[in-house]
Amino acid sequence: MSKRDFYEVLGVDKNASEAELKKAYRRLAMKFHPDRNPDDHEAEGKFKEAKEAYEVLSDARKRAAYDQFGHAGVDPSMGGGGPGAGGFGGAADFGDIFGEVFGDIFGGGRRGGGGRASVNRGADLRYNLELSLEEAVHGTTAKIRIPTLVSCNTCHGSGAKPGTNPTTCTTCGGHGQVRMQQGFFSIQQTCPTCRGTGKVIKEPCGSCHGRGRIEEYKTLSVKVPAGVDNGDRIRLTGEGEAGDQGGPAGDLYVHIVVREHPIFTREDNHLFCEVPISFVAAALGGELEVPTLDGKVSLKIPAETQTGKLFRLRGKGVRPVRGGVVGDLLCRVVVETPVNLTDRQKELLREFDGSMGEGGATHTPQASSWLDGVKKFIEGVMKD
Repeated sequence: MSKRDFYEVLGVDKNASEAELKKAYRRLAMKFHPDRNPDDHEAEGKFKEAKEAYEVLSDARKRAAYDQFGHAGVDPSMGGGGPGAGGFGGAADFGDIFGEVFGDIFGGGRRGGGGRASVNRGADLRYNLELSLEEAVHGTTAKIRIPTLVSCNTCHGSGAKPGTNPTTCTTCGGHGQVRMQQGFFSIQQTCPTCRGTGKVIKEPCGSCHGRGRIEEYKTLSVKVPAGVDNGDRIRLTGEGEAGDQGGPAGDLYVHIVVREHPIFTREDNHLFCEVPISFVAAALGGELEVPTLDGKVSLKIPAETQTGKLFRLRGKGVRPVRGGVVGDLLCRVVVETPVNLTDRQKELLREFDGSMGEGGATHTPQASSWLDGVKKFIEGVMKD
């Protein structure tokens, strides 16, 4: 049986933050935990499913692998580096939930392996990258400059003055957590002395003032693939803020914003534009050049073309960013009324208008149809 999508399991979208993931996991864990649903195998299965999804999506590297390769990127049986396929153990899993999820309610945090103090992953960053329509359609490489927290070069992230080292916190014994008994439950809390680091800095670094990180600007090169659109995002793994206490860096999400174009508008993989033509060209037909993002092309206008008619130029739109059929360019004809006429031109138009009634032919089908509709409407109103 194939696995469900991990984002679907937790009920979050693919842009969900760590806080949103944890909130969703907490809700499902409380609902389906075996201790609350004894002998309910369906609830047990949903609990294991939610736990596996959270273990993958809460880990930056596993999440990146899953986003790129799906279950194959994190399942050991398929060659990935997944969280493992060990059996279900009620007591162990119950402890995991209280250590990883409910600990946050009481001020706790996630513990590292072997009972050591926690290390915190750096925050993810967002950057809005503005592009022209041409850059979005054809792809480009953009240079961006972002403010971020990086590891302090003076103390190498320790926060301690060079030549000194942080000392083990005596309150928690270096674990970063202290345990409190609250009735039936034994609750872990963040150590109030070291605030979860497990270390105490007696002589802070002069450059970072004991924080272990400093703010800097850095310039990055972002390769934008062809076909991106508004709302698309590019993930740069490890380019977010530096982690605390040696933790991994967060990610940088580059969100695409496409500027309005003076000629074209985009809908999915199609482009649209309006092409003004004279009423003479619309009546007699002709040929004119229209722009595309790859240069000019010739568009044949048949005789008796009405305003609003769409002409489709196949393959002149946008190639999808994930591959597929190239979209089309749709040109909407707009018949333009002439302005700044001379007396002679006005006289010729009056002669032309007078000749329209000769011969009994219908030269204005839309107007005739509209007038017939108006006549029927008025007759219906009069009968009522």
